[in-house]
Amino acid sequence: MKLKQEVVNIKGEKVDMADIPDSVFGIEPNYVLVSQYVRVYLTNQTQGTSKTKTRAEVSGGGKKPWKQKGTGRARHGSIRSPIWSGGGIAHGPKPRAKRLKMSKKMRKSALYSVLSERFSKKNIIVLDTLKIDGFKTKEAVKITTAIKAGNSALFVIAKKELSESRSLIKSFNLSGNYSLVNIDVLNAFDVLGYKKAVFEKESLEVFKKKK
Repeated sequence: MKLKQEVVNIKGEKVDMADIPDSVFGIEPNYVLVSQYVRVYLTNQTQGTSKTKTRAEVSGGGKKPWKQKGTGRARHGSIRSPIWSGGGIAHGPKPRAKRLKMSKKMRKSALYSVLSERFSKKNIIVLDTLKIDGFKTKEAVKITTAIKAGNSALFVIAKKELSESRSLIKSFNLSGNYSLVNIDVLNAFDVLGYKKAVFEKESLEVFKKKK
């Protein structure tokens, strides 16, 4: 069964009906896979460059601060011990490369699961085309209001000229909790960050070609 979704223009007027790939928007969401994808994605965002110095790496502390016995104070061998202020750090972080892998097929399935969940809850909007002349935040606000994008939406656009993409990104980023992403780099984590997903009609063709 083919899925259908109405297409609206930037004024919120219905202008057409679009065929929605059921293999993308009509599958049973695999929430376990989505959870796994999020863990892999977030783990791979960490740089692993945190570093603290041990007692062997901090400067100073070569001389015993006071003699072992007779002072009435606790015995110490170095002022760079971890229990001293300015001393080394015990068990601190060290640079490491922590990467998790996930197959391309699993990443794609996670994206389709999230999109299907959004579609089942009527949080998918199809726009005939998204265009603003220059950098205009007011126009972006008008568009989000007209198409009923709510207060949180991800706009998935087809490939555009660099200057046009920059204007759209600036306009929507500054108008609220909205963001733009090119269909070629769309991933499940992007979609999860917003309540609704707004697709340009042209961008849906990418899914049809990948079937």
